[in-house]
Parts: sequence; C-alpha cells; structure tokens
Amino acid sequence: MPNNITYTVDNLLCTGCGICEDVCPKQAISINRINGEHRPALDNSLCLGDKCGRCLKACPGVGVDLIGIAREHFEDVSVKEDKYIGRYIGLHTGYSLDGDIRYHSASGGMVSQFLFFLLEEKIIYGAVVTGYGEDHVTPMSYIARTPEEVICARSSKYCPVALNKVGNEIARSEGKYVVVGTPCHIQGFRKRAAIDGRFRERVAGYFSIYCSSGRTFNGQDYLFKHYGVKKREIKYFAYRDEGCLGKLTILYGGVGGEFPSPRATKVSTRCRESESLKKISIPYTSYYGPMLRSFFKPHRCLTCIDHYGELADVCFGDIHIAPYDKDEVGVSSWITRNKYWETQFVNAAKEGYIKMEDVSAKVLNDSQAAMLYPKKRCAQAVVNIDKLMGRKTPVYDKPFDKPRVKDYVSEIVCLAQQFVGRRKYLWFLIDFLNKGK
Repeated sequence: MPNNITYTVDNLLCTGCGICEDVCPKQAISINRINGEHRPALDNSLCLGDKCGRCLKACPGVGVDLIGIAREHFEDVSVKEDKYIGRYIGLHTGYSLDGDIRYHSASGGMVSQFLFFLLEEKIIYGAVVTGYGEDHVTPMSYIARTPEEVICARSSKYCPVALNKVGNEIARSEGKYVVVGTPCHIQGFRKRAAIDGRFRERVAGYFSIYCSSGRTFNGQDYLFKHYGVKKREIKYFAYRDEGCLGKLTILYGGVGGEFPSPRATKVSTRCRESESLKKISIPYTSYYGPMLRSFFKPHRCLTCIDHYGELADVCFGDIHIAPYDKDEVGVSSWITRNKYWETQFVNAAKEGYIKMEDVSAKVLNDSQAAMLYPKKRCAQAVVNIDKLMGRKTPVYDKPFDKPRVKDYVSEIVCLAQQFVGRRKYLWFLIDFLNKGK
C-alpha cells in the first residue's frame, strides 16, 4: 500500500477536497480537474514516500473515525446523541433578519448572516467560504474577512469545491477563523488539525453544509448545454437564488455593463441587469432532480455515510417538511454540537441578526428523509460492489446499515447513470429524459 495520495486516487476514494495539497511539506501535490472532478497529481520525484505520509493522514476519502473524533470534541455533559445527527446540543430553525440575504441565499441565509455576526462582533478574523472566480462559474475558496466578502460566497455550489489553498493561509495568519465546507471537507480539516498544531490553534470552529452527495463539473456543463448558454458569456450564475429552494439563475450575453468581481461586491449590490443581457431562471425542483439526478455524482459520494457533517461544530441546511416548506422566502435548519456555539447563536438572536426557534430531532431527520435514511444502506451496497471489483473501500468506526435488494438496484442504476454522465456523447440520453424541461 503506497503511503501517499496515490492509494486514494487508485481506489476511487478521492473526495476532491484538496487538503492533501496543502499538507504536503515538499509541495509535491497539485489539484487538477480531470473528467469533471478535482484530483491530486503527485510528483514522485519530490514525494518523501514512507518517510512522510501526511497527505494520506489528512485524507477524508480513506475514511474517518466519526464516533471517536466526535466524542473527543463534543463532550459537554448536556450533549445528546442521535443515530443520524450524531452528537448535538441544539437543533434549530430560523432565518436571517436581513431580507436581501434571506431571499438571495439558498435557505434562509443563516450561514451568511451568522458569519456577519461573528465578524462584526470580532469573534473571528475571517471565514473560509467559496464564491466564484472571474468567470462567474468556477468555484473559488478564500478567507472572507468582511461582510462584503461573505456575500460573494452565498448560496449553494453544486459542483466540486477544493479547499487546497486556504489551510496554509490560516496556519500562517493571526487570530481565529471558521471553516465552512461539506462534511468531507470538515473530516479532512479535522484530520489535518490532528497533525498540525499551528492550524489547529487558528480554527475556532468548523461549519458544515448538509450534503446528500456532490456533483461533477460535467453537471454544470450539461446545464449550460441544455439551456444554450456559452460559458464565456455568463455574467452572473447561481444554482439557487430568489427565495426558498430558489431558482437556477444565469445572466449572460450583452456587452459592457458593470459586473462585480468575486471579492468586491457591495452587500446591497448584485449583478446589474441591463437590457442587453439575457436571463435564465429555472425553479430548483425543475432542474436539480430531473436533470442532474445521479448522472453527475462522484463515485466517492456513493460510499459516504455522513449527511449532516458529524464532526462540525455547527451544521446548516434546508428543512424540507411542513410547515417550513410553505415559506416562499427561505428557512434554515442547523445543528450545534457544543455549548460555545449554541451560546453564540443565542447572542446573534438577541442582537437582532437572526430568527431562531427549536426543532425536534425527528422533524429534522424527517425533513431530510429521502436522502438521509437510505444513505448508510446504499453506501454499504456500493462498498460491496467495489470490493467485488477489487477496490479498497473507506473505513469508518461507525457501522453501515444492511442494504436491501432495492438498494442494490438503486445503486446499479446510479452507476449506469454515472457512466452516461461521464461521456458527453451520451448526453442526448439525458436530453431525451428531460425533453420539454
């Protein structure tokens, strides 16, 4: 077994998080886009091999001790535990009390608004967030140190996000920071913190976004192709904008005009629409499930058992259940796993930043039911299939659930859809299924 990231890549275990690049002491790793996903490339002439192994130690793709690390960090006497949620102190729903943030964020604007509070109260120096680059469609992660920079990163990114530059910047900086990412990002950063004291000292908290699975860049390319948009003409792009669940929103075409850079947008300013721009606005429910489906899921996502982000201090996401799903502007749900962050939310509510109410574990889990309850069963089904193919599989200290026959059928269909999604010459099959949409 190679003692470097080659093991992860060869066994289809890579999550594309990018953390391995930062932890390599010889800068032997670079993150590249391959077949629509982020993949590490290793310069063997620089790699220290068995003398090092830091990239593999920080890799979330090979698996992680969800129970062990959670018990180490979330040990308050009042902590509760749930099979799906993990260890927690509080479960909540609410939304930003800034109407613009709430309307233009994915679900209630809670992440952006809470980061505002933390920055303005000088509780943190900055937060790792992900916006878009100069082309308005390529994810770009950075440390936001102002509310304006937080705004540039609001809403969901249904494409690969690599946090391969920010870890070392945090380790070299002064002050305290929070990291916002998906469950696998948080797993990787927890593993990095275990071997990097300087980084560990600088992180005040880890914030996770609920994640059923990611999507490859091919999914983004398919959407552009389906709606007849040229990537180079895009001036503004969001997977979710304009209210609860929201709409795929693209402004494109035109000449001239004033468009914000990813790091310089004013809080109250969005991409300025001019008469020469064309606009696409598609409801989330009309494009995400019907078009992206499993065609563009990365393979490693199929063997993930962490939906909420069990190693994060705070986890945020939608709440797809009555009465919250009747709200047309947006409502968030979130989980706190220790008293410190629970107190900070209480303070944010008192200061008028957020609306905050309690919710039960059953309601929260039921709101995620379609993705949450089958997750561990389906993951075990794919693990069994991978083992038959001779691949190594992720190792957790938390058990999978026993798959049913329908789970194997579901995952075989998923693997077939992935085959189509990876081959652009077969995308006409997706078009056929989505005819008229």
